[in-house]
Amino acid sequence: MNQAVKTIIKKDIKGITSNRSLFLSLLIVPLVLTVLLPCIFLFAVHFVPDDPDIRKLLDLLPRSAWSSSPELTISGLILNYIMPVFFLIIPIMASSVMAASSFVGEKEKHTLETLLYSPLTLGQIFRAKVLASFLMSMAVSLASFLVMLLFMELEAFFLMGSLLPLSASWLILLCMLSPAVSLIAVTLIVRGSARAQSMEESQQAAVFLILPLVLLVVGQFTGVLLVSQWLLLVLSLACALLAWILLRRAAARYTYEMVLK
Repeated sequence: MNQAVKTIIKKDIKGITSNRSLFLSLLIVPLVLTVLLPCIFLFAVHFVPDDPDIRKLLDLLPRSAWSSSPELTISGLILNYIMPVFFLIIPIMASSVMAASSFVGEKEKHTLETLLYSPLTLGQIFRAKVLASFLMSMAVSLASFLVMLLFMELEAFFLMGSLLPLSASWLILLCMLSPAVSLIAVTLIVRGSARAQSMEESQQAAVFLILPLVLLVVGQFTGVLLVSQWLLLVLSLACALLAWILLRRAAARYTYEMVLK
């Protein structure tokens, strides 16, 4: 990676962190998904443990996942089976905020022509934009996971007197699925950002990426589907392959006419 690419990456990351409105939008959704939502779930488990929908999910759990008490079992179900699906929204959202402003931001600041005169090919500029958004998305995802884990473990300890076991599903999600999903989102949105005239227009691709997650959430709560480690692994491999294909095709089809349009 040459110095010019590193400069573009640093400039894009600094552009987001120094923009208060964009940076706040980057933090609000992760805070809701990793702090507010888990707290509501665990409070509901503690004070309304006999909810029929939750009991239906328990029937899908293997006996090896059961804990010493139904309350802890349900809380472990929330942490290791339900929260991973909600968590996948975070890299998509973070990618959409960062990537949507990649070329649109350059157009709005009237710095696009200067960027194109840099000693980099258009493919290198595209990859630098993708990498900047990807790194920011992964940083937000990792920080969100640590915050979620801290709050859920503290709440479980104070409400139930015990810590929650962490499943290997989170390792698959953090190391494989989340990066792959983030790269898919970044590639699609950065490519759309080159054609778009506003951030709202360039973020439209993110909506289609969230729809499959909504179906997974519905499937979990209705008891139709429970996201297991094997399912996460298969999804990770499929998303990684799709991300690689999209990145290669998008970089190859990038043209100056597309960016300057």
